[in-house]
Amino acid sequence: MSEPAAAATRFTGRPVTAERRLSSHLAEITLDDGRVVVVKHADSPAAVRAEAAGLRWLAAAEAVAVPTVHGCDERFLVVDRVDEGRPSPDAAVRFGADLARLHTCGAPAFGAAPPDGPTDAYIGLAPMRNVPGDDWPHWYADHRVLPYLRTAVDAGNLSPTEARPIERVCERLPDLAGPVEPPARLHGDLWNGNLLWGADGAARLIDPAAHGGHRETDLAILHLFGAPHLDRILDGYERTAPLAADWHARIPLHQLFPLLVHAVLFGRGYAEQAVAAARGLLG
Repeated sequence: MSEPAAAATRFTGRPVTAERRLSSHLAEITLDDGRVVVVKHADSPAAVRAEAAGLRWLAAAEAVAVPTVHGCDERFLVVDRVDEGRPSPDAAVRFGADLARLHTCGAPAFGAAPPDGPTDAYIGLAPMRNVPGDDWPHWYADHRVLPYLRTAVDAGNLSPTEARPIERVCERLPDLAGPVEPPARLHGDLWNGNLLWGADGAARLIDPAAHGGHRETDLAILHLFGAPHLDRILDGYERTAPLAADWHARIPLHQLFPLLVHAVLFGRGYAEQAVAAARGLLG
């Protein structure tokens, strides 16, 4: 029996009848009762713990649908597979409302980790520290923008001169941040690839980088990479938890975080987008 199959049996209590490798770190496992689970293998125990804790924290809100977590250890995470369907406008409206309800469930602080989640977590393959703070502008600058900016400069993906507009945005964040909001319960990495549309019509979230943050950040990431029926998602969101009237103007501010993460992981193109976003914010 392979290691992923053994992990599936260990956490579900069911024998395995089939296995399909999706990648070096992902496998679909069919159990003897016909259910299919996904087994994820991570090189870092903290990455496994962070994803499992994030999924459970999102599920505890009873707002958005997420795959059931069957268990995890230092290497493997076992969750239900999502049977995918096609997104519809009505499903998008429902998801927007569900996302709003998730955000309003809140978090103890900006940067708060999910219960039992590690401080040293991950967003994708990039390290992400969950350090609590009470003031969003300073917390966002210190723990979501500047760490990735420094790493991108050190890696040569961004020059010190190009970094300066982003640093100036961080200096001006208290004036750019908009109305004060309480900490929201964020998915944290809400691009379209982590939003699955189920065959039953319900949207499901996977692969979170969950933490307490500003709700506009999740929406800005959705805008950055696009999503089916995004206008309908926002319609459902606004009906449930209206946003500040000028929130669209702050989308580039909230996109600095994911753009710099991508600059660290994938290079120069995303770094140039981050610089352009910062210059637009400075006017």
